[in-house]
Amino acid sequence: MISKTTSLAATVALGIAVLSASAFAADTYTLRFNHVLGPREPFHKGFQTWADRVSQRTNGGLKIDVFHSAQLGVEEDIIEQMRQGANIGQNTDAARLGMYVPSMAVINAPYFVTSAADAYRLADSPTVKAWERELADKHGLQVVCFDWVQGFRNFYTKKPVRTPADLKGLRIRTPAAPIWQESIRALGAEPVALNFGDVYPGLQQGAIDGAELVYPNITAGNLREVITHANETKHILLVNFEVVSAKWFNGLPKDYQTALVEECRAAGQETSAAIEDATQKAKTQLKDKGMTIVEDVDMAAFKTAGEKAYQALGLTEARDKVWGELGLK
Repeated sequence: MISKTTSLAATVALGIAVLSASAFAADTYTLRFNHVLGPREPFHKGFQTWADRVSQRTNGGLKIDVFHSAQLGVEEDIIEQMRQGANIGQNTDAARLGMYVPSMAVINAPYFVTSAADAYRLADSPTVKAWERELADKHGLQVVCFDWVQGFRNFYTKKPVRTPADLKGLRIRTPAAPIWQESIRALGAEPVALNFGDVYPGLQQGAIDGAELVYPNITAGNLREVITHANETKHILLVNFEVVSAKWFNGLPKDYQTALVEECRAAGQETSAAIEDATQKAKTQLKDKGMTIVEDVDMAAFKTAGEKAYQALGLTEARDKVWGELGLK
């Protein structure tokens, strides 16, 4: 027979256990992170490393579930969900964020930054910090970090390109955002907006004459079968942003916020270094398989041509302000 005292003690213990479990559940957070790249891409491995480190650092209190190949949906829909406060994140770029804070698009403009080290330093710019605050306060999008550098974009064509004049009349695939379109137009080509998956058939059927991409895109998409020249214009250093809902981020404990940001930066910089290695391997592989690598590009002429993109989009002042703060040129 169980005594009343024993029953009362058991009831109290059960109540404490339930309360403790509830408290633990309330302090556990999950971020569902989406990106468009495949599971074998260095970025996917990097995002998993970020997730593992955040989980370890918060003792499982903050978990990141990584979804590759746009498994959670297209970027536009993901961003809208974030703006509404959903616990979703997205790998994106300044061109996309420039749709909300126009000046941010400058980070994807021609020759804005020319090294990963300079890209990392953008986090110290008061102007860039102000853009991030505006993005969060007015549009509900919190930048976690942007230390994920995907490499230089070059022109890949069926003929050599050494000067902007060599691009005249060529239809070059590029993303649809204004900064991309104006950049390619300024550099001398006719921009054509196409999804990456449509590049191969577009080249094969003559709908486009080339594309501006990074080296690993060429090997991943077997594009060497339909193009012959890699022209190292290095016109844009592709800087990626990891973005979450500002409302969700502000609801995290401060130490969780710190862990999310610091581990994002660390994993991003490590992944950027891995991308540099992958770029060199892809370049060597393409050269060995017969692609012509055009390295004697007139960089001065391309940089001068790129000025037109800043002027067309009214980004010259924004560029000069950031450059002045960080001593870039």
